[in-house]
Amino acid sequence: MKKRTDGLGYKRVWAVGPLFPNVDPTAKERGGPSSGKSVSWLDKCPKNSVVFVCFGSQAALPNKQMEALAAGLECSKVRFLWCVKEPGEGLAKGAYSALPAGFEERIAGRGMLIRGGWVPQLLILTHPSVGSFMTHCGWNSTLEGLASGVVLLAWPMMAEQFINANLIVDQLKVAIRDCEGNELVPNSVKLGELVAESFSERWRVRAEKLSKAANAAVQQGGTSFKDLQSLVKDLRGLNK
Repeated sequence: MKKRTDGLGYKRVWAVGPLFPNVDPTAKERGGPSSGKSVSWLDKCPKNSVVFVCFGSQAALPNKQMEALAAGLECSKVRFLWCVKEPGEGLAKGAYSALPAGFEERIAGRGMLIRGGWVPQLLILTHPSVGSFMTHCGWNSTLEGLASGVVLLAWPMMAEQFINANLIVDQLKVAIRDCEGNELVPNSVKLGELVAESFSERWRVRAEKLSKAANAAVQQGGTSFKDLQSLVKDLRGLNK
């Protein structure tokens, strides 16, 4: 690490993290009726059987991508919990977030939609029934997914999300890239295959291994714990 810090003007870098909040069991009560219903629905699903689909509070999919994703989830035969923006939430009318006709009827019992509003993401990701997470790769979502031990399906939309996707797909190898941006329309059959693949044993083992390492790092005696103590010690030494 010293060679990498020589040009920064610092003696060292403190590797602290991952930093994420503890799961709040009351979180499902703050997102409106849909949040509570989603957790209750997950309670009825088998372990590691659900893919959670959520692209954050900013990103919205154009209708062509919505159609492809909906068809892909149908093809996958996998249970899913999907956070869907309402078409009128600050978006061009009729151009975004529209679901295919008859979709909700066809997936009744196998899928659940959360329409608009805030969702208790960390509570959902740590639920035993959730096995994979289709995400826009925002850093908070990426970190929560990694720490929760779920397999990530990377669909970066903008800015640093592409870098985050490269990290988890190409370097850490704990994620599957399924699409990117808001213009490319994925092949629905291939997308369904990738969703199904995310529940395979080899992907789950990788995700769980990294999750254990991440959580161990912040425990007492872990690498992050020690570096944080060292940082505090050095900061206190500045006043001496």
